[in-house]
Amino acid sequence: MPLPADTDTSSPKYLRDKYAIVGVGETTYTRGSGISTRALGTWAVRNAIADAGLKPGDVDGMLSYQSGDSTFSTFISGDLGMRLNFYMDVFGGGSSTEALIGLAIGAMEAGMCKAVVIFRAMNGFSQVRIGGTGARAVAPVTGDMLHGRAYGWQSAGQMFSPTFLRHMYDYGTRPEQVAAVKAIHSEHASNNPKAYYKQRLTVEDVLSSRIICKPLHLLDCCVETDNGTAIVITSAERARDCKNHPVLIRGVVGRCSKPRLDMHYQAGPISTVAGHYAREILWPNAGVGPEDVDVTGSYDAFTFTTMLQLEDYGFCKKGEGGDYVSNGTIRLGGRRPNNTSGGHLCEGYTHGVNMVVENVRQLRHDADDSCPVGPDGKRQHTYDYSEGGCRQVKNCEVSANLGWAMPGTGSAMVMRRG
Repeated sequence: MPLPADTDTSSPKYLRDKYAIVGVGETTYTRGSGISTRALGTWAVRNAIADAGLKPGDVDGMLSYQSGDSTFSTFISGDLGMRLNFYMDVFGGGSSTEALIGLAIGAMEAGMCKAVVIFRAMNGFSQVRIGGTGARAVAPVTGDMLHGRAYGWQSAGQMFSPTFLRHMYDYGTRPEQVAAVKAIHSEHASNNPKAYYKQRLTVEDVLSSRIICKPLHLLDCCVETDNGTAIVITSAERARDCKNHPVLIRGVVGRCSKPRLDMHYQAGPISTVAGHYAREILWPNAGVGPEDVDVTGSYDAFTFTTMLQLEDYGFCKKGEGGDYVSNGTIRLGGRRPNNTSGGHLCEGYTHGVNMVVENVRQLRHDADDSCPVGPDGKRQHTYDYSEGGCRQVKNCEVSANLGWAMPGTGSAMVMRRG
């Protein structure tokens, strides 16, 4: 059917709800997987395609992002018997997920393929660890490191800590406020059978853990794991024939940045992150605002990254992030729960894919918690968020994912229940 004459196909509004995530999958979250990232990627992609109710031959596009010990798409597709009409392997880590979803939509909109699977596979604990350690440690002094390492900025925590400290200085943010992020995410993880860390922690537990680099305590930092994760995207029209309730993509913003990345503090306040700019794309594209969102997935490489993003995307006023994350808002049962699987702080570290996976399940109303499964095969959610119980957000209709790479760049996405 031809489009009406006044339809502007160049407008992001034209793409709202036109594409959907129809399948999600992951491996176990472990340390010492004992297998290659090729095996992890194949495992996760197979699970995601099966979750969609599709066969490998039904998916003709593949995207991945490369960092550390990653495996290229063509190895994964070949192992699964897939013939690809489109594939691309993009270098990157955090914030890649939402950006790649936007690229997948673009590839399908251009007619290059009909369905795309995006995956990330990493032995992030046993092989290549962030910061240049691990069994396959390679830490050449090249690129940004020519500047950063001279000042002791080798690990992510070292590079980001000046931003965190400045926020504390500018706004009076207190360590105990931000430690609440870990405590709350640990509550969510205690209701997640697949989370690596399931123990509930308190703010005092976080503050009494050793300092890694000021102001970061050990428990302010994410867990390192070996795992694979994957998601399948296709048109909303095709999604109606897939296995699960479709989750529609309202809008994306990919790798939006501050004027500088390497020395982002030279352009704009150091305590302001890329979400300040990305929100000017995200909310108009999605046609909703922060007040319409029921659940968030804010990248929690550290407790502070969650707080900064929630603040700069407009979920609270600038400088009020400490109160927002500690007053109960982001807890299950609160006004807008965040990282209901436990996120990177507790479930596993995936460079952001697992938070999209979780929000897809939330919008399906099918969080894989410990609630009983009924005769119809669907989970009977109790909405009892005590330890070992439910983690499904009641009446969840709209979600936002906020991807982080560093203070100066980030990606984001809004989805809704179809």
